[in-house]
Amino acid sequence: MAADSGQGTSIGEDRPLKRGAFGRWVDRSIQNPERVYRAMFYVATVFFLFTTLFPFYWLLALALTPQSMLSNVGLLPNGFNPMSFVTVFERVPFHVFMFNSFVLGVLTTVIVLVLASLAGYVFGRLRFPGKAPLMLGILAISYFPPAAFLIPLFELFTGSLQVAIPGTGLFINSPDIFNTPWSMVVPFSALFMPLSIFILTTFYGQIPDGLEDAARVEGTTRLGALFRVIIPLSAPGVATAGVLTFISVYNEFFFSFLMNNGEAGNWAPIVAGILGLQGQFDTPYHLMAAASIMGVLPVAILVIIAQEKIVSGLTAGALKE
Repeated sequence: MAADSGQGTSIGEDRPLKRGAFGRWVDRSIQNPERVYRAMFYVATVFFLFTTLFPFYWLLALALTPQSMLSNVGLLPNGFNPMSFVTVFERVPFHVFMFNSFVLGVLTTVIVLVLASLAGYVFGRLRFPGKAPLMLGILAISYFPPAAFLIPLFELFTGSLQVAIPGTGLFINSPDIFNTPWSMVVPFSALFMPLSIFILTTFYGQIPDGLEDAARVEGTTRLGALFRVIIPLSAPGVATAGVLTFISVYNEFFFSFLMNNGEAGNWAPIVAGILGLQGQFDTPYHLMAAASIMGVLPVAILVIIAQEKIVSGLTAGALKE
């Protein structure tokens, strides 16, 4: 009996403990850590998608809700009114505002790529004293708040600045370029050029010297070697800098709002078109939401098309030998 009792106790002690679903998952995760990494990836992805896509969903819900039902809108559209997307063009020439933003983005991108290519060639392929401090100074410009440049640029672009000519008693007034594309393109180029210079410097500095030397032996100048050899070989970096610049200009608010009077004929961009939907006594949130969706669509399509090139360009600039 004692032996049987002892044997029963031994069998009871060796019996495995019952665990719940979470406990079994923990046991399997300890044996296979890949399960933990996969679970963390899914949680982070869901969180990122929710925080990123929810504002777009909320804009769509507002755009589809009739104006009379906006006070009771919830997570789902309170009604269905797709005519908001048509009413936007009836109230303001929104297509003109979108065209203005597109032109400003393309014009700024071209200027930035040309100047950043020249600067990237100098920083990436030439040796000169003070190279590193000068590069740091250029990058520091991108961290300046746009409001710091508003007053001097506004005085400069509205013709209010006078410069005296020494010994003549004459004064030269600054050009009045307010309500023109240049009042926005100039500050855009200055603000977004440092990042392009940094990206192109990384790419241009990794092109073998032998390729440029071979081009110069054939009689090509440094400028010719840049545009005929270095830039084509650095196409991913040039594309990355161009796409990032265009997106930044297209989404810019500060100078886009302050350097024009908000009229479509004076090169006001999308932000002025959205604000122009406001009335004196009402704020049509459904129309502003519809306009915001239509304004975001071109950039969203561009990002979807160019996302692989952007990622490959940035990683190639970091890993290319």
